[in-house]
Amino acid sequence: MIDFEAARAKMVDGQIRTTDVTSHSVLSAFLSVPREAFVPDHLKAVAYVDEDLQIGAGRYIMDPSPLAKLLQLAEITKTDVVLEIGAGTGYVSALLARLAGAVYALESDAALADKAKATLANLGVENVTVVTGALQGGYSAKAPYDLIFIDGAVEEVPAALFSQLREGGRLITVVGQGHSARATLFVKAAGAVSSTSFFNASVRQIPGFQKAAEFVF
Repeated sequence: MIDFEAARAKMVDGQIRTTDVTSHSVLSAFLSVPREAFVPDHLKAVAYVDEDLQIGAGRYIMDPSPLAKLLQLAEITKTDVVLEIGAGTGYVSALLARLAGAVYALESDAALADKAKATLANLGVENVTVVTGALQGGYSAKAPYDLIFIDGAVEEVPAALFSQLREGGRLITVVGQGHSARATLFVKAAGAVSSTSFFNASVRQIPGFQKAAEFVF
């Protein structure tokens, strides 16, 4: 029998604290959310390894280390209304629920969304609303948001997502591919969006956020 609580503590101490994550709220979230509940049965035994875990439909739960660093960079507060792009089975949704006031978790795959709803309900998470729709379009019904968090790497961020940020709002994602990809913070001020890149983060790309093909004459 696997001691998941011990595995969770080991993950936090060995994979997260060692990568300059010092935020008490972020560390507490990772200690309290059972990662094993969000992965397929055949992966439960390896739920706390330091790598991305495949959850189906070409999607992954992000490696704990870069995920924790991104959540720390987001500086989430209990008053924040968050839009999560690419909720998958709901693991990041559950982490965000511990950090924010309200979370709208957008997922394009109906089966993954159903899994997220069931698991979050089973864990008693009440401040996450899972919604189904195209990820690139965001979820305008509850906009504007204090934070938009994209669960994976992108080549570019669609303008539709920036339009759903409130004044002073921020968007966190990883921009680029492979080891050259960078954790990037976008901030909306006076109607314009600026970006700052922080650290290299090699995470799986989320489908549908590739750059449009450019014609060369």
